[in-house]
This record gives sequence, structure tokens and C-alpha cells, in this order.
Amino acid sequence: MSHADTSGLTSAGAAEADALPLFPLNTVLFPGGALPLRIFETRYVDMVRRCMRDASPFGVVLIRSGAEVGPIVDIADLGTTARIVDFNAMPDGLLGITCTGDRKFRVIKRWQQSDGLNLANFEYLPCEGSNELPGEYRHLGELLRKILPELGDLYANMTGDFSDASWVSCRLAEILPLSLSDRLGLLALDDPLVRLAKLSPLVRRIAD
Repeated sequence: MSHADTSGLTSAGAAEADALPLFPLNTVLFPGGALPLRIFETRYVDMVRRCMRDASPFGVVLIRSGAEVGPIVDIADLGTTARIVDFNAMPDGLLGITCTGDRKFRVIKRWQQSDGLNLANFEYLPCEGSNELPGEYRHLGELLRKILPELGDLYANMTGDFSDASWVSCRLAEILPLSLSDRLGLLALDDPLVRLAKLSPLVRRIAD
């Protein structure tokens, strides 16, 4: 269950100034990950406009209960900030944006604006930093180097470090067939080597 406070519909001015706008989704975004979105709800169109104007991020959090469109019943306290790196008008007239996952954060307190946009006081979690991929996992980096270009434009044009344990573990957690709760559990880990140790057996089973 989420520990976020949803009792207030609007925030005090000081709190709102420091608040992170939240975009609850049926996905788990990892640092360095690519996220394409179609924006059509007014609350999110306004949010995207502000983020683009201020060059500021928004927070992507997993929906635990509810739907992406309409009221959100419960969301995860753990998420990843997203920065908009591209936008375009789509053929259906909607706004399309492409985002990159930035930093992991935890919600301290959550509330809603009158338009339904979720806002949060939050804290950033420590960055995992750069860790050389150990020899026992180097085959996972080479596997990613081979298969990412086959997964569509988002990954074909992605630049990354195939020898970095954090980057490799995050990309594997995104593309392997996992439940959303399992992905969230992997996001919560602060040690990429632990994440790789959990993912490596799954890669072996798929390969076999």
C-alpha cells in the first residue's frame, strides 16, 4: 500500500513550489530508460507545458490500483523522474513526447490539484554510480548490444555503456518478461550487482 497522504486536494504555496508533478502509469521507468507518451488529458498537457518551459522533470510512478485515464486510487511511493527530450504533434492531433529516465525518488507526501494532477514532496535516492560490469556478467552486456537495435527505434538510437553494471541491469529489467511488481522490486534495489544476480538466471532460462 502507498503511504502517501492524499487527504488534501490543493497544496500550500510553499509546498507546491517545491513539488514534483507525478504521472502515474502502468509501467516502471528506470534511470536511463526511454519512455514515449501520448498526452491527451488536460492535466498532463498543462504539466508537460510547464516542464518544457522550465526544463524541469516530472515523476513516473507505477499505478497500483486504478487506470491511467481517470481517477488514480493508489500509486507506488517509489519512482523515477523523467525529462522530456523530444516532442511532436501526432497524426491524431495529440501531443507526443519522448522522455528519458533520470533519477530514482521516493514520495514523502502526495496530494492533488483541483484539476486532478498528483503532486508530491519527495526525496531523491542515492545514484548507483558507475560500476564496471564483472566478468561473470559481461555476456549480458554483449547480449544487450546485440538485441537492443532489434527492439525498435527507442532502443536502436539509445546510447549507453554496455560495460556498466547499473546501465546493463536497468535495460535488462526493462525488456525481460517480468511482472510490474517484480520490475518495481528491481528498481528498489540500490546495488546493480544484486539486480544482475536476480536477472541472470532468467536470461539463462530464456536462452535455453
